[in-house]
Amino acid sequence: MSSIQVTPLGAGQDVGRSCILLTIGGKNIMLDCGMHMGFNDDRRFPDFSFISQDNLNQHLSCVIISHFHLDHCGALPYMTEMVGYNGPIYMTMPTKAICPILLEDYRRITVDKKGETNFFTSTMVKDCMKKVTTVGLHETVQVDDDLEIKAYYAGHVLGAAMFLIKVGSQSVVYTGDFNTTPDRHLGPAWIDKCRPDLLITESTYATTIRDSKRCRERDFLTKVHDCVEKGGKVLIPVFALGRAQEMCILLETYWERMNLKIPIYFAVGLTEKATTFYKMFITWTNQKIKKTFVHRNMFDFKHIKPFDRAYIDNPGPMVVFATPGMLHSGLSVQIFKKWAPNENNMLIMPGYCVSGTIGHKVISGAKKIEFENRQIVEVKMSVQYMSFSAHADAKGIMQLIQHCEPSKVLLVHGEASKMEFLAKKITQELGKECFMPANGETISFDTPVSVQVDTSLNLLKKQLFVEGAVTTTAKRKNVLHGMLVMNNNKIRLMEPDEAMSELGLVPHQIRFTSTILVDDPSGAPASRLTDVIFAKIKSLLENKTVQLAPDCSITVASVLIKVDVCEDDTKSICLSWGYQDEELGKHLLPLIKKWATETK
Repeated sequence: MSSIQVTPLGAGQDVGRSCILLTIGGKNIMLDCGMHMGFNDDRRFPDFSFISQDNLNQHLSCVIISHFHLDHCGALPYMTEMVGYNGPIYMTMPTKAICPILLEDYRRITVDKKGETNFFTSTMVKDCMKKVTTVGLHETVQVDDDLEIKAYYAGHVLGAAMFLIKVGSQSVVYTGDFNTTPDRHLGPAWIDKCRPDLLITESTYATTIRDSKRCRERDFLTKVHDCVEKGGKVLIPVFALGRAQEMCILLETYWERMNLKIPIYFAVGLTEKATTFYKMFITWTNQKIKKTFVHRNMFDFKHIKPFDRAYIDNPGPMVVFATPGMLHSGLSVQIFKKWAPNENNMLIMPGYCVSGTIGHKVISGAKKIEFENRQIVEVKMSVQYMSFSAHADAKGIMQLIQHCEPSKVLLVHGEASKMEFLAKKITQELGKECFMPANGETISFDTPVSVQVDTSLNLLKKQLFVEGAVTTTAKRKNVLHGMLVMNNNKIRLMEPDEAMSELGLVPHQIRFTSTILVDDPSGAPASRLTDVIFAKIKSLLENKTVQLAPDCSITVASVLIKVDVCEDDTKSICLSWGYQDEELGKHLLPLIKKWATETK
C-alpha cells in the first residue's frame, strides 16, 4: 500500500489564501499560493512554517497555480523572492500574462500607501514570473522521472485550469476554482473520466443551487435600469478580469437594445487591458465569441467609457464598475464612501466576499462601516447581492464528482458549515468518503498499489492456449501464455520465446498428440482421462515433486504441463509443456519419449 497526504495551509474550511500541500508517491506539491484578502497582518499569507525553510527547494517538487485571482496566486512572489523557493512553478499562459498585472495593481494600491516593509516589490513580481513554466490545455508535463501533470479547462476566468497530478499508479485531481455552467464569454469546465485516487475540489457554493441564469440576468438589468431611471447611481465592485467582462457584455447589449444614454463607466485602463488579453487568448473563450470575433470584438464596448475619479461627485445617474470586487481597498471603496449615505443609490455585489472585507460586512446587513482612520460611513444605499459568481454551485460540484469518478473527495475553499452539508451529501448520494480538513490539519489515507505491466505486441497477437486449441467464444476467457519479466525497474508480460531470447535463456519444448481408447463405450469424463495421464507421469517421475491443480495442469518441479481433453469420440489429448532447467530436460526427454511410445 502507498499513501496520499493533504495539508491545507490556506482555504481549509475557509475561502481565501488557497494553498494546499499534497504528498503523493513521495513527491511534495504545492497547489496554489494565494493571499487572504480579509487580513493585512501575518494571516494574509499561508503559514510556510509547515515546510522546512532550510530545505524548501529539496522538499517541494513543484508549485501549481490554477488561475490569476489573488487568493490563489497572491503569495507567490513572497514565497519565491522572500521565503526562497526557486523550484518549478506551473500555470497556463493566460494566467502567467495576467498574474503580474493584478499583483502589481494590488501591491501599488494597498502597500505603497501604507508603507509596509514585509511585502514584495515590483522587481520581485517580475523576478518571480521569470521562474514560471507555462502549461497548455491537455498538455502532459513531465516534472521529473516519476511526476507528471496535465491541465484541463476550468471555466471560471480566462486561463483557469484544473490539474491532474500523477505519480506512478497514484493520481489526484485539483480543481482550483471552476464553473460547469457556460456564460457569455467562457465555456464550461471539462475533464476526462480519469478516476483519480482523490479529487480536491473547491466548495465555495457548497449549499447553493442557482436559479436560471436568464432569470438572474433579467433581475440584474431590471434593478440597474430602475435605479438610474430614478436618478440614482449604481456601484458594481468587480475584479479586473472575468466577471467584469461578463457583466459589461450584458449591460452593453441591454443599453443598445433599450437605446439608453445614461453613462456606464469602467475603471481607467482595465477595459483596454482586458480587451488585449481576450484578443491574445481568444481560444480560451466560448464558441460564440470565437465565431464572431473576426467580424465583431465583443469586448470593444460602445456604451462603456473609462472612469475618472473626478466623476465621483458628478450629479445625475450613472453606472460604475470599480475594482476591487470585495470592497477591501482601492477605487471601489472610495466610491462606496461617497455614495453609501444616499438612499437613491444602489450597490450590487455580484460575487462572493470573504469574511473581514467591507463587502462581506455590507452583504451581512451592516448599516454603519468603520474604516481604519476611524471614519464611520452610514449605509443608506440599497444593497443587492446577486450571484454572478463564476464558481460551480452544489449541483455543478456533484456533477464533476460523478463524471470524474474519484475514489475519495476532499473539500477546500469553502465555509465549514457548508462543507459539512456537502460532505454528507457526497457520502450519502455518491458513496464516496469525503474529507474537509481545517488549515494545518493533515489528512492521510492509503491507496492500493497497482503495478503497470507492458504487454508485448507479439503476445497479444498470438493469444495461444494449448497447441491446436484457440477459442473464439466471447463468453470464454482468453488465456495468454506469457512470461513476466522484471528488468530495469519495469515489468513486462512477454511472449516466452521473445523473453528467453532477451534474457539469454535456451528454451526446450516438446509437443505431441496421443489418442487413448476408452474401455467404456459411453466415454469417460475428462477428469478420469487426465487422472490416467497424471498417474503415468507420476510413475515415470518418482523422484520429482508432482503437484496437481483443478485446471487440468500439473507442476513437476519447475515444469508446467497443461492437459486439455477434447470432447469428441476419440478423446484426443493435447499436451504441452516448457521448462528452463536443462538438467531436468535431460532426464525428462527419454521418459516422455518412452511414455509416448507406450500410449500410441
